[in-house]
Amino acid sequence: MSSSLAGRVYEDVKVGLFRGDYPVGKRLSIEALRTRFGVSKQPISEAFRLLAADGLVEILPRSGCVPRSYSRQEIEDFFAVFASFEASTTQLAARRRTPEQVESLRRILSSHSPEATVGNSPDHAAKRADEYRLHNREFHLTILEMAQSHVVTAVSRRMMDLSDYLIGTGAEEGRFVFHEVERHDEHEAIVEAIQAQDEELARRFMFAHISRAGQFAIAVQ
Repeated sequence: MSSSLAGRVYEDVKVGLFRGDYPVGKRLSIEALRTRFGVSKQPISEAFRLLAADGLVEILPRSGCVPRSYSRQEIEDFFAVFASFEASTTQLAARRRTPEQVESLRRILSSHSPEATVGNSPDHAAKRADEYRLHNREFHLTILEMAQSHVVTAVSRRMMDLSDYLIGTGAEEGRFVFHEVERHDEHEAIVEAIQAQDEELARRFMFAHISRAGQFAIAVQ
């Protein structure tokens, strides 16, 4: 039961970190989360340990945790490695994909219409940003499935979490959505290369795609 409760807290707080709900340097209190979730201290502490292992928070002795802060150099280094990793994964996907998987990827792409603007409402911008994040993760996770490698999937999921965190903690609400049209076009190019089983082109497109996300993450810090 404790493990199940910790998992619920972990997932909820993690999504909040992706959204930028918890500013870097501001403490997440154990007591506040206990009240919010109606649980004991143990599952909260377990959730904090999981988030710390993911590189998303730093634990404060006996008082909670804070969203982790990364230097510009650390962010640059991370996205350089992440871009290379995802590029290699996409190369595998182009090699091993099935026609059915390509069709599934196209359905995901067509299910989300990019907006050139997000409007003036903060609520709309935040909602749109969250929708895009979920859509983007579904797209990239489908490519992982095409690669057909459990170990690659496990590593990529954790890196994807850190990528979403680094973008979410620095960006103003909805700011990343202003890049939706551009990123949708990049997704289209990646799908075309995968469908054609052009491994080198798929690798290059994905590398450029992730590298540009890294540039945004650095800019908003």
